Amino acid sequence: MSADVFPKDYRPLLSTREVETAIKDIKDFFERNLAAALNLQRVSAPLFVRGGAGVNDDLNGVEQPVRFQVKEDGYAPVEIVQSLAKWKRLALKRYGYQVGEGLYTDMNAVRPDETLDSIHSIYVDQWDWEKIIAPDERNRAALEAAVRDIYNVICRTEFHLASEYSCIRPILPEHIAFLTAEELCRRWPDVDPRERENRACREHRAVFILGIGANLPDGKPHDGRAPDYDDWTTPRPDGGLGLNGDILLWNPVLGRAFEISSMGIRVDPAALLRQLKIRGLESRLDLPFHRMLAAGELPQSMGGGIGQSRLCMFFLRTAHIGEVSVGIWPDAMQDACAQAGILLL
Repeated sequence: MSADVFPKDYRPLLSTREVETAIKDIKDFFERNLAAALNLQRVSAPLFVRGGAGVNDDLNGVEQPVRFQVKEDGYAPVEIVQSLAKWKRLALKRYGYQVGEGLYTDMNAVRPDETLDSIHSIYVDQWDWEKIIAPDERNRAALEAAVRDIYNVICRTEFHLASEYSCIRPILPEHIAFLTAEELCRRWPDVDPRERENRACREHRAVFILGIGANLPDGKPHDGRAPDYDDWTTPRPDGGLGLNGDILLWNPVLGRAFEISSMGIRVDPAALLRQLKIRGLESRLDLPFHRMLAAGELPQSMGGGIGQSRLCMFFLRTAHIGEVSVGIWPDAMQDACAQAGILLL
């Protein structure tokens, strides 16, 4: 558990019952508008996938999913999902989607190795989305266009909520700024990536950081990324690497950058082989998902995850994710929240 510093004299804007009503409103409004903006269809999402198929999200490669066996299936190994980054691409092919069409899911995941703090829980809820793109759309311009569409939906949701609750005032800027991880590294070489994000967000209020996963000029990546979904190695005309990134907003309650979404253009066969080699994970090519992808049997796509509780936290100006999402919290954290006037669900 990290040492959280809660806002001084914090008071929730809404009562617990008002929060529950607002959460439903936020989720309904946002997902309807997201689907319209990106041409997505809602589909059912799995809570678990078969182990050993290469479909579960490996995140940074060290987090272990929850595993169990299914008695009636010969005790086959099954894993609780950590996200649906790879499952969605299989679904696009299986369900017959075409270029320009996509899907989104109301995803619920369990990440037992997560560090618990004011913005992280072992329970993760997000809109996982994926859409098919043409090969010539694997570029920065197409990625930025999708980011703008998503950011516009975020802004509309904030205005909608402000019209329902007079205590909530819109604070987001009209436009989101686009910065590369290489730019941040050159501008602030003497601080870590989290502080670079804080400084960029403090300045622009809403940013998309492009190119996360490859090593930067200082020899380290901005953040870790799995090698088999986001493309973080394709060279860009600006001299940087990667066609993925994060949407971050300045959170005035916590006084820090606040990640809302991780997204990007997905690996094609060449990028998959390149990234597996960088990570020393060529053995994954023996897994069913990776064999299909390497053989070019899966559609080119773009996708990501948008945190549901994260968005609710931001819009409702709460200090802890446990105010908008039920979780498991250590006794010390519950005591600290109680002393800070924070009611955990």
